[in-house]
Amino acid sequence: MKLITISVPAYNEQESIIKLYETVVNVMESIKDKYTFELLFINDGSKDNTLEIVKQLHKEDKRVGFVDLSRNYGKEIAMAAGFDYAKGDAVITMDADLQHPPELITQMVELWELGYEDVYARRNKRPGESWVKKITSKYYYKTLQKVTKTPVLPDTGDFRLLDRRCVDAIKKLKETQRYTKGLYNWIGFKKVEVTFDAAPRHAGETKWNYRALINLALEGITSYTTLPLRLSTVAGFTISLGTFVYLIYILIKTLIMGSNSSGFPTLMITILFLGGIQLTSIGIIGEYLGRIFNEVKKRPLYFVEEYNGEKEDVK
Repeated sequence: MKLITISVPAYNEQESIIKLYETVVNVMESIKDKYTFELLFINDGSKDNTLEIVKQLHKEDKRVGFVDLSRNYGKEIAMAAGFDYAKGDAVITMDADLQHPPELITQMVELWELGYEDVYARRNKRPGESWVKKITSKYYYKTLQKVTKTPVLPDTGDFRLLDRRCVDAIKKLKETQRYTKGLYNWIGFKKVEVTFDAAPRHAGETKWNYRALINLALEGITSYTTLPLRLSTVAGFTISLGTFVYLIYILIKTLIMGSNSSGFPTLMITILFLGGIQLTSIGIIGEYLGRIFNEVKKRPLYFVEEYNGEKEDVK
């Protein structure tokens, strides 16, 4: 029988773990004659009782496993740990807050058996999100689609089923500056979409504040396109050309009409404008340079405190 791993990154989700476990077990029990499964929790440095609850579930049900990371690394790294420790022939990633309906798992598995290797779930509705977040998300993905060579699908998150081939491919990508939504499409393979209506969070509050979302957006842009650098170069060249033309104009005007003390506002506006462009360009270069700096250090993505109750050696 094929093994299916449900990988769940969890950070301070003590109020949702039991409900998620019960729902997933009910779903998997309906197809237990064809598949076995493991429910693998990735504890991403939780400060509440998430780990203790998961450990208790592990004692009561050996189909439940857990990876306890040494600290909070963030969801992207936690998902990478899930891929590394998952044993299944297929791996389903989903959130712990029950916004991803476990009932969709059976449909995903059916499509997987038809030969699809990446079954991704797309949200129809986004309850609980402000109109500002919805609009900025919409235009962010539109922009990302235009500037990157690798397509990134809008309204699709990390709720998906990946065949073992896809999982092994993603495990080979060890960059520390991770934007997994882009990695799913970069590796290719046969994909198919399923849709769902996202439910409200079962409990707790979202960990994605605007600062975290902005950082994720920057990761998406800088990880999959060098267009900002190209735009910086084009802007610099265009402004330099315009400045040279303006210089010639001032020179000719001075030779013909003489000089006067006027023009101070124009001078200040020009200096401030050019200074702003230069600082913006330096900032863009700095973003890419910072990512190069982090990548060349070749640090491990994460360290594990324990796996299924046993301390992990640092290798």
